[in-house]
Amino acid sequence: MVFKFLFPLAAIAASIVSSVSVKLQDRQTPSGVPDYVLKYAPLVYLYSQDQYFPTDIQAFLDHTTPRANFSEVPGPSKPLTASNVNQMGADVYLTSNDDVTKDPAWLQGTKPDSNGKTNNAITAAVIVNDKGNGNVDAFYMYFYAYNYGGEVLGWSALNFGNHVGDWEHTMVRFANGVPKAVWYSQHANGEAFTYPTVEKSGDRPIAYSAGGSHANYAIPGTHDHTIPNLNLPAGVLEDHTDKGVMWDPLLSTWYYKFDASKNGGEFTPYDDATPTNWLYFNGRWGDQEYPTSDKRQVKLFGQAKFGSGPTGPADKQLNRDKICPENGQTCILRSILVPRSSTEQVVFEGEVVV
Repeated sequence: MVFKFLFPLAAIAASIVSSVSVKLQDRQTPSGVPDYVLKYAPLVYLYSQDQYFPTDIQAFLDHTTPRANFSEVPGPSKPLTASNVNQMGADVYLTSNDDVTKDPAWLQGTKPDSNGKTNNAITAAVIVNDKGNGNVDAFYMYFYAYNYGGEVLGWSALNFGNHVGDWEHTMVRFANGVPKAVWYSQHANGEAFTYPTVEKSGDRPIAYSAGGSHANYAIPGTHDHTIPNLNLPAGVLEDHTDKGVMWDPLLSTWYYKFDASKNGGEFTPYDDATPTNWLYFNGRWGDQEYPTSDKRQVKLFGQAKFGSGPTGPADKQLNRDKICPENGQTCILRSILVPRSSTEQVVFEGEVVV
């Protein structure tokens, strides 16, 4: 009886060890990346009804052409690569080769598998800024080929804010290897929470990616984002999040160090085989906003159905002082997982909002 009982336990133990081993192998983390950057890296839950998944960076380049003012610009190769796209100017838009209104398959990205991995697709970048004295900001950058902007009052005829290319991120701020706060990017702003406040899987914070827009939230549900710093559970412009597909960005990412003191900001890969030049591309990851003469475009009250693609990770204020970027909004460090206005839940360190 004892032996019969032990055999199932042994099988279960072997299965667990095997599963852990596979995950560690899949992660393939290069040496030198701080352990705590991995231990406390956010996990992302993609919205269950979202059809636009994380996208391989090179696959995006394969399906775009550099254009300035809608005219093709000659490049060092066709298509461009992660190693030479930086040779294009800041006026360049990486423009879709396909009509995006036809919803080409590549815009849909790569759906993570049951382990949260986007197989054969590098869909994220981890950027570590060691500021000295034990202060480290770890940025977890997420890339999607398409941003569906959403619908005003849920009316499909009022669909605005779509664009090719979508860079989102979370950031964990560390002090001597201890996580202190987490930033969640959302549209033109975002939200910051103390680390103990946020939902976690083990030690890893949970980020909920909104359907279409991929804005990151600390809680599931409906989020109105009409007014910055006032995240209400319903409203005119809504994002929707839930525990859909789990994505572990660490399983398909490139790792970098960032030194703000060198050459206006210098990136160094933890692995020499990792391409770095793409981080120095100062143009736009996506199409230029279509003119009103383009039959695909609709403009109403200054809002465009199709906007321009975003700038890349280097433009996300990687050396920020506060947990929030400087964008004219009050920096709020929340200690409770409910929406708050800009006059509540502000934590001060001396005279600085942290």
